[in-house]
Parts: sequence; C-alpha cells; structure tokens
Amino acid sequence: MTSAIAALVVATSLALAPAAPPEDAALQARVDSVIDRALAEKRIVGTVVVVAKDGKVVYQRAAGFADREAKKPMREDALFRLASLTKAMVSVAALKLVEQGKLGLEDPVTKWIPTFRPKLADGTEPIITVRHLMTHTAGLTYDFMEPPDGPYHQARVSNGLDQPGLSMKENLRRLASAPLTYAPGTRWGYSMATDVLGEVLARAGGAPLPTVVERFVTRPLGMTDTAFSVKDVARLATPYADGKPEPVRIGESRFVPSGASGVTFVPGRVFDARSFASGGGGMVGTAADYLKFLEAVRTGGAPVLKSATVEQLTTDQVGPQAASNGPGWGFGLGVGVLVDPVKAKSPQSVGTFNWMGAYGHSWFVDPKQGLTVIALTNTTFEGMWGAFPVALRDAVYDAGH
Repeated sequence: MTSAIAALVVATSLALAPAAPPEDAALQARVDSVIDRALAEKRIVGTVVVVAKDGKVVYQRAAGFADREAKKPMREDALFRLASLTKAMVSVAALKLVEQGKLGLEDPVTKWIPTFRPKLADGTEPIITVRHLMTHTAGLTYDFMEPPDGPYHQARVSNGLDQPGLSMKENLRRLASAPLTYAPGTRWGYSMATDVLGEVLARAGGAPLPTVVERFVTRPLGMTDTAFSVKDVARLATPYADGKPEPVRIGESRFVPSGASGVTFVPGRVFDARSFASGGGGMVGTAADYLKFLEAVRTGGAPVLKSATVEQLTTDQVGPQAASNGPGWGFGLGVGVLVDPVKAKSPQSVGTFNWMGAYGHSWFVDPKQGLTVIALTNTTFEGMWGAFPVALRDAVYDAGH
C-alpha cells in the first residue's frame, strides 16, 4: 500500500508540474546550440550563461571547463574576474552618493583629488567633472588604445589588469602626467575614467572603494560572492586567451594584442592586497550575483537607487557619435545605450543597455522586452567581442533563424 501511495503521489506531482513553455524550450535549444558550437570550435574554454525574462530565469547553463588542463568542469557558481563589468557597479555606487548629496555630477574632480590635474597637449589645464568621468568624456584613454610608444606606456600607467602592488596614489600620478587626448566634454573615449571615479568615491564616501561598493551595491542586493577580492579560490575560473588551435592559458602573465597595442593580463593581481582597487576592472563575482544587480537596475533601482536616477544611468548622455559598441550606440552614466538598432544591426530594442569585460564577458538588458542576458566566459577576447556574444544575442531574439 505504501509503495502504491508513493507512486500515486509521484504521478500526481508530475501531472501538476507545469511543462516548460514552448518558447522556453525553443530558446534553450537555440542558446545550447550557440554554446556547444563555440566549445566544439574551441573558441571558448568555459562559460556560464543566464537569460531572464521579466525577472524569471528562463535559461541557465554552465558549460565547458573552469580549468581545461585539470579537466575541472565549469560550475554555475563559478567566480570570474569581472574586468570592466566592474564599471557599472562603481557607477551605481557613485549615483547613490549623488542621491545622498555627498557628490555632485558637476563637481570638478579636483574638489576630491586636488593633485589630479592632467593637461592638454598645449599645456592648458581644463576642468574635468564627475560627469565627464561617468560618461567617458574626460579626455582620458587606455594604454591599449595607444601605440606601444604612447604616453600611457611611457608613464607606465596601469589599466587595472596588470602591475600587482601598484598604489592608487602612484597610478593617478602617472595618469595625470600623460596629456589628455582631447578637451573634456568634446568627445567620447573609453578610458581610465572609472578608475579615477573610484578614488573620487573613496574620498566622497569616506571609506575605501571596496567598502563603498559593498555598502551601496553588493550588500543591499545580497551579492555575497562579489567583491574586489576572491571569496572562494576553489570556484575561481582559470583565465585563457584566444589562440589557435585552441585558447591558451594566461598563466602568471600574458600580453594579448588588442587595439593599437594590447593588454597585459596578470591574473594574480587580485591576490595582492597592495594593488589599488580598480573601479574600472577590479572586481570578482558570479553570474547569479550579476543578475541580481542588473535586475535591480532593470526594475527601477530598488533597493539601491531611485527610478529617476536609474533613468539617468541608462539614458544616452553623449549621442550616437560615441559609438560605444560601434555604430548606433551611445553612452549613459556608466553603460552603453542602444540609440539606433538599424545602424547597430541589432535585434535589440532602442534603450537596451550593455557592457563587456576584457576577461571574456558580456551582458545586456533590453527593458522593452524584459530581457536580461549575462554571458561570463574565461576566454578573452572571444567572450567579450568575438562571434560568441553576437551569436548568443541573436539566439535569444531568434534573429536570423
């Protein structure tokens, strides 16, 4: 009798369990195909992909290896060096200080960092504001966007991914010694601006940057795995770089060509407590945590920001001439914003916001469709701007199928 009842209970529970909607099953098949192909073609080593629709996770998968040589499979709770995925969180923390009246978007940076006074090539010293930093219109740049003999290389400016043990004070000194690439407010240029913003936050917030971000972002959102340090080394994904016939392990240090020169990755930097907390690229976290962050932004900012502030964050502040992700893309107060889907050749809606990370990550939020998509990989640069994130985007929208 007991076994018969148990069988009846199981049968009833199966009958009552809702079947996956056909659209979810179709989405799963399309996204699985993209991931499987990228792994089969050895373009990425491992990934965690999450797709949420109207706040409900409709797809989640860990695939490939967290460590290929050790045959260690990727886990859904794997930790990744987030690189520039850090920027959006630091930008949100900055806007929280603005809401509190402790920081102003029009504040000159010298109000908070009196010694940070970079000059234009003609020797004049322009005013750089917090808004300039947040919109990447400050006149700064990145070393990898310059030729190998460029000013940032000569000054040995760290982009936040290399030079373990370097202090923020020394890096800001080096950065300020290099000439600005244009007058603040006249152009858009992806740059070290969020690293400078991080030091502004530390001073305006009265605590080190990691504490400020924890106070205003990660703790309120329950992002227990995300910080400027590694919470669980055993879950940390091993980083790889593009290579033929397969990605190469980055190891202690590896120079990867990119832009006008390239990026030197030193993964061990995160373990050196003397390294400055890079607001532009220093955090470590999981896909699940990042989903909490993006969903908070998508749904109006609670419990972190007011909805009017989120609107500023995710509304284009620069214009499509920014081309932050190519033609058709503008830039908000810390994220790329889609202005013209036709020019961008994208199935995403106007107002979609996004960004990416050099260690091999991409994400986007399409508020009009209620979509949040996160793809963390351990393979640079394929996972950031290779065929994989584009194919993943198109699979989510069923574009081109």
